[in-house]
Amino acid sequence: MSGHTHNHGSGHSHGHGSGKTLLFALVFTTGYAIVEVIGGLMADSLALLSDAGHMMTDSLSLGVGAFAAWLASKPASRKHSFGLQRAEVLGALFNVLFMFAIIAYIAYEAIRRLADTPEVSGGVVLVIGGVGLLVNIIVAWVLMRGERTMNVRGALLHVMGDLLGSIAALAAGATIYLGGPYIVDPILSLFVSLLILVSAVRLLREVVRVLMEGVPHGVDAHEVGQALTEIEGVRAVNEMHIWSLSSSNHALAAHVELEAMAHWESVLPQMRLILQERFGISHTTLQPEDAAIRRARDADPDGGVGSLE
Repeated sequence: MSGHTHNHGSGHSHGHGSGKTLLFALVFTTGYAIVEVIGGLMADSLALLSDAGHMMTDSLSLGVGAFAAWLASKPASRKHSFGLQRAEVLGALFNVLFMFAIIAYIAYEAIRRLADTPEVSGGVVLVIGGVGLLVNIIVAWVLMRGERTMNVRGALLHVMGDLLGSIAALAAGATIYLGGPYIVDPILSLFVSLLILVSAVRLLREVVRVLMEGVPHGVDAHEVGQALTEIEGVRAVNEMHIWSLSSSNHALAAHVELEAMAHWESVLPQMRLILQERFGISHTTLQPEDAAIRRARDADPDGGVGSLE
């Protein structure tokens, strides 16, 4: 009797779509980050430089994201039986850690500048911050229309942080241009880094959940077990494991205790359908067991029950 049945959904095609989206965003963002660095140095504005640094990390994160999306779309191989879908999660992890480094740098520089604020050229900051805001709105719009994988969300997180960075640079530029104090520049930079920190921590928690083989977000293991045992002919579901391969691909393995082995033919398609439709679980490994044999084995673990199977 063949114990296993596999059902593998098509999880690979989406990598191409998100890869293209990320590539477009990459080219757009890199070009503008260079403009901002030059402007930031000319105007001596930390708000502009922190926004530029932020956009540079974006470019890197979008590059990593595009590469990870391309890897994730590769088919399964002998070495990687699930394909390389986890590349997407590793890409997101790299982005988060990189974000922490940038936040630390901006915070350090801002605190230094609070004590000794340099003169800032408000007009330059105003113009470049304004154009930067426009660039970020376009990139965010493109990413939001694309597929919402963890990787794209990681990239979107960067761009949203950028958007806030551009708004802060714009606000700093306008304040200084209208005769306000220069200290507005480092204060707004600190505010931006705090906002980015909140989002980065949130994404990190999600990445860790996947890497620790946690039950996917939004899936209730108890509810899954209950739904499967409600199928006629199913006595119980044992040793059930649910985990994520990537943000859009979930897997399940379980032993299914049947009232009689004859029910398996009708039970299996029903289980697959429920798992796919209700819980979005496309990779399933289900092993049938006869309830009577299992009970006998549990009652007498040392007995020669193996001969029955």
